[in-house]
Amino acid sequence: MQFNASKRSLFKAKKTVATNNLLPWIKDIQNFISNCNQCGNCVTACPDQIIIKGDGGYPKVDFNLGECSFCGKCAESCKEEIFVATSESAWNKKAFINNQCLAIADVYCRSCAESCESQALTFQLGLNARPQIDSDLCSGCGACVSPCPTQAIEIRNNNEE
Repeated sequence: MQFNASKRSLFKAKKTVATNNLLPWIKDIQNFISNCNQCGNCVTACPDQIIIKGDGGYPKVDFNLGECSFCGKCAESCKEEIFVATSESAWNKKAFINNQCLAIADVYCRSCAESCESQALTFQLGLNARPQIDSDLCSGCGACVSPCPTQAIEIRNNNEE
């Protein structure tokens, strides 16, 4: 028996597609789900090679592959009307650190702060230095995600769990 990927859609309605880590400049999620045709133009256009085909073939950003430079090539390559103008803010996502962080467990690690060009991640001086994120400086680019040895950093909206 051969697997037929097109039959997958029978079991997964479009409205249930995971919407975490969608592409920058996607403001209307329902518009994205309704109008994205999963062509892959954004995947091939991304010079950072962090856009992959995710759930249902929809593109998503995988920060384990690297950071987003917010170049706008994904939006430029799309023939559908799913992106807002790249002159607008890319998104409201920020970095969040969970309890798997080595520094929280009193193990010396600064890989996230060393990878943050905007210096949004800092450590207070002291024996038990904990990471601090300045949300005003954090662009949500994801540069801190892949260097983290324990995958303790997520890029998400404030209201996402």
